[in-house]
Amino acid sequence: MKTTDKVLFFDTTLRDGEQCPGASMNLRQKLEVARQLEKLGIDVIEAGFPCISDGDFDAVYQIAETVKTCKIAGLARCVENDIRRCAEAVAPAGDRARIHTFLATSPLHREFKLKKSKAEIIAMAVEGVKLAASLVKDVEFSAEDASRTELDYLAEVVEAVIDAGATTVNIPDTVGFTTPDEYYNIIDYLKKNVPNVDKAILSVHCHNDIGLACANSLAAIRAGARQVEGTINGIGERAGNAAIEEIAMALATRPEVLGFEKGVKPYNLITQEIVKTSRVVARMSGLQVQRSKAIVGENAFAHSSGIHQHGILAKRETYEVIDPAEVGWGETELPLTKHSGRAAVKARLEKLGYTLSNEEVVAVFERFKKIGDRKKFVYDDDLASLVNDSLDSDAGKWKLVNLQFFAGNQGQPTATVTMDKDGRIYTDCAIGNGPVNACFKAIDRISKSKGTLTDYSVRATSIGQDSLGEASVMVKFSSCPDEKPVQGKGSATDVIEASARAYLNAVNRHIAISDQK
Repeated sequence: MKTTDKVLFFDTTLRDGEQCPGASMNLRQKLEVARQLEKLGIDVIEAGFPCISDGDFDAVYQIAETVKTCKIAGLARCVENDIRRCAEAVAPAGDRARIHTFLATSPLHREFKLKKSKAEIIAMAVEGVKLAASLVKDVEFSAEDASRTELDYLAEVVEAVIDAGATTVNIPDTVGFTTPDEYYNIIDYLKKNVPNVDKAILSVHCHNDIGLACANSLAAIRAGARQVEGTINGIGERAGNAAIEEIAMALATRPEVLGFEKGVKPYNLITQEIVKTSRVVARMSGLQVQRSKAIVGENAFAHSSGIHQHGILAKRETYEVIDPAEVGWGETELPLTKHSGRAAVKARLEKLGYTLSNEEVVAVFERFKKIGDRKKFVYDDDLASLVNDSLDSDAGKWKLVNLQFFAGNQGQPTATVTMDKDGRIYTDCAIGNGPVNACFKAIDRISKSKGTLTDYSVRATSIGQDSLGEASVMVKFSSCPDEKPVQGKGSATDVIEASARAYLNAVNRHIAISDQK
């Protein structure tokens, strides 16, 4: 294959990851994730699917303008309009721009989705790659559902697209179907049976439907693949994608088993940024990390067994194969208080991985001061939640001004809500089967919305009884029955207020989606 002595990491958190049900990021949040991926040392950021919507196009374009070191890719079907639109979106990246075009190759997709013959598929793939190569220097082609494609035919496709100008060819396990041995054999077969395979980099993209995404990715690397695609925290459609942090640390821990010299760093990632990146993605996407998640879960380096604790104290390696500090775990810094100034808050935000404008720092600081008046300490997770709230707000839409509610086991729960829109103040009240329900109904009355809650959760962001409550909701709106449920997030020291903020966030997102149609 094309010479490279390292594994390149292709991150699709902002494209495949955001397609995960429940994940939702606005443009500002995507930019924040992209900046942190750049700090992590990701080689290629797939920033979105430009042809899908104006919002996706804008996100890819602005990320291509903002990020200065990573390659920026946009996804496109093997269709002329998709490819040209993608080229426009990634143009600000200059020589770092990549068009990632794809076409299905498996018998199932050929017969039932595309209704095309083998020859027609190859012709479409070649035409699409040639067009992309005329627009950018860096073209990736993905043979969708490659793991269920006949090996001899897959080799024909790979040879044809490389001849057409593809610099990277992806062999995805689109539905999480294959096993490590099978995947190794696929990559090994292509290396031995595609005459021009040395002119491109073979890439792999694994899904986790039967829990083998990371194992399959590592098997492909062992067979010679030199680009691996995945997401932070393993988020993605269905059961998710291969988790980049797991693959990276497997390479760091067992390089010799995977075909690299021991002691040689086989990638460009800065592993100390892994935990920080995981938290930024979790905050921005609204998808919290499972406590027992490898590498980045809260319990990843926790030891409750007395035997384990004794061993760790005697020598860390007895029960830990990775040094927690190597991926960014460390002592929590002293919390901020209401007396902390704006400079201290800004400095802490930067350490947490956020790059905010002066206006955004001011907005976060205003919320910080209000929270500081209600609780003694403001911890890092509290601060991160406030940032997410600020970046998730929709300018020009509804804003919560005041909230009062009455509840108890003897009375009728009632909520009075005051909201602002474009400088005008609106107040209304409603009764419900609880204070949260009453708040939602009052918000519906003022905003003229009609939402049905499909999911609701509240969690503490930090330690202590005065921790911020972080609420997350999924809401289906009757005005758009075909629209997917909209996610909303909000935080406050009071869980009722946090819930109201989350619901109002969903209302604003629904309005923004409706305005785009």
